[in-house]
Amino acid sequence: MISAMSRAGEPLAREASARMHHRLFIGLRPPEEIRDNLIDLMDGIDGARWQDDDQLHVTLRYVGEVERVLAEDLADSLSALEFEPFALALADTGIFQRKGRPHTLWAGVKPNEALMAFQRKIERRCVRIGLPPETRKFHPHVTIARLNASTGPVAPFLARTAGIQLGEWCVNSYILYESHLRTGGSLYEPVIRYPIAT
Repeated sequence: MISAMSRAGEPLAREASARMHHRLFIGLRPPEEIRDNLIDLMDGIDGARWQDDDQLHVTLRYVGEVERVLAEDLADSLSALEFEPFALALADTGIFQRKGRPHTLWAGVKPNEALMAFQRKIERRCVRIGLPPETRKFHPHVTIARLNASTGPVAPFLARTAGIQLGEWCVNSYILYESHLRTGGSLYEPVIRYPIAT
């Protein structure tokens, strides 16, 4: 965990500690009821690596590996972001492909202008503190499984879940996560939860 995320916390550590890298992203955490709906979907594809409950989130901005000082700048910048709470709904499923081969199975987010505007505010905060601009198109979703060459057919799952409604919630907070790589899949540690300020 980034122990000095807030300037109001402990003093920054010595120079060696300041050079430590942290793999970060900013996301939304669906409530338990909606996560339960997502977990109920997780069946029917041989060899799929289904996500754990703790891994379920909507990524707003992937930050990547940054030094501790920049991580703290980001944490401080995010704390000053103002936005009205908004409703968000999950529906339908789909896949991301690489060279014609599916690698990620996801649950979709219904089109939502408030979410898009909120994500743009976060992007501006990231660029303002010195992060490179995100060049990939924002495609909000919740990853529910990782797929590989040995995974069974996904078409039956997609047909069965086409148009499925997975619930709606009021987004009133967002989270700065730190990602820790491990053999069985990444561990996503919530570092700071920010209530949406109005």
